[in-house]
Amino acid sequence: MNDNKTKMLIIDDDEVYCSVLGEAFIRRGFDVRSAHSEEQAIQKIDDFEPNMAVVDLRLERSSGLHLIKRLKEKDESTKIIMLTGYASIATAVEAVKLGAIQYITKPANADEILAAFTQQSADTAVKVSDKPLSVKRLEWEHMQKVLLECNGNVSEAARQLNMHRRTLQRKLAKRPVRH
Repeated sequence: MNDNKTKMLIIDDDEVYCSVLGEAFIRRGFDVRSAHSEEQAIQKIDDFEPNMAVVDLRLERSSGLHLIKRLKEKDESTKIIMLTGYASIATAVEAVKLGAIQYITKPANADEILAAFTQQSADTAVKVSDKPLSVKRLEWEHMQKVLLECNGNVSEAARQLNMHRRTLQRKLAKRPVRH
């Protein structure tokens, strides 16, 4: 193994996506490992000590936000990209506060992820929407924010939202409304 290669850890519960992304980064000269659960990720963080990490927000039974914190505790210089199919303002802000350098939505390919790793500053060319968010989107954002504040505890989030736990689970299982 070449010690000069940049070590990249890909954490995603979608094993096929992880494999395809991993192969793409290997072809680009990276030393790549992947993890498909929080437990595997913690083990790889400790053993592999990556320079870069791509972390999915939603793992099977946990949030990838906890792993950003773990990566930063292990090595403050680790560059982290938060990757998700469930974009929300609350989680994007929290991911960046915890130490992620970018937050991008799936599906993202290796080139898009590498571009996010190398982006030095915020993109001022991003278009500001002239339409407000829909009520459904605002509801989604608020549920995500409360869930995040409850550290992923759905029962506690449901209590705070004055909503039945199963109702909250059903709403969270749906894909968010675009706008």
